[in-house]
Amino acid sequence: MELLGIDIGGSGIKGAIVDTETGELLTERHRIPTPQPAFPIAVANVVQQIVEHFDWQGPVGCCFPTVVKRGKCLSKSNMHQDWVGVQIDELFSETCGVPFYVANDADLAGVAEMTLGAGKGQQGKVMMITVGTGLGTGLFYNGVLIPNLELGHVRHTDGNPIEHFAADSARKRDGLKTKQWAVRFDEFLHHVVRVFSPDYFILGGGQSKKYDKFKDILTVDVPIGVARFLNNAGIVGAAMYAKERSENS
Repeated sequence: MELLGIDIGGSGIKGAIVDTETGELLTERHRIPTPQPAFPIAVANVVQQIVEHFDWQGPVGCCFPTVVKRGKCLSKSNMHQDWVGVQIDELFSETCGVPFYVANDADLAGVAEMTLGAGKGQQGKVMMITVGTGLGTGLFYNGVLIPNLELGHVRHTDGNPIEHFAADSARKRDGLKTKQWAVRFDEFLHHVVRVFSPDYFILGGGQSKKYDKFKDILTVDVPIGVARFLNNAGIVGAAMYAKERSENS
């Protein structure tokens, strides 16, 4: 089944048409910068541009970088405070004129990887980590998703969310080389291991493409796999989510 998947991030909004059986992107990915500030109507208008770019008429899957329950935004994360309380699926559906199915970004990236990618067949506790503007985390136990685990927002010693210290945006902001940044990311991984004792990590997001450049810096005693879909895992998982929800609605 072919469906449009859209991944909304703190710095970019990107989409593609996906073969939900294989995870293959059937089109070139189309990306538009996230509006700054990321007000709901401004983001909705960009989402509409992506839908129109693909001349898409059917259901759309969308992953969103906040806590999302039943399509509703419950935290601002790296978006704008005005998002809190917004029924995202309804806003996008009304703006674009097609059905939307919305969930947390790292959760849906994890769905793609657990079903078709690096996590396929993995049992126990598997943690998907997406490294981009923030640090997204998706937790699976024996293949079952435990949703909305926002570990990037755990407080660091400086009082800020730890993603302000260890996400890729922190690398860019502080002018760090990849290996310098990786020391920070390794600290984050050690916190996760101490609290959750995962059996396997899957690394996604923009930094997953550079894994070979910093893997020797990481010292956690937990196997790490790179997302098969790299930074497209959210798009693939969003399309898969729309397929599941539209068929069961």
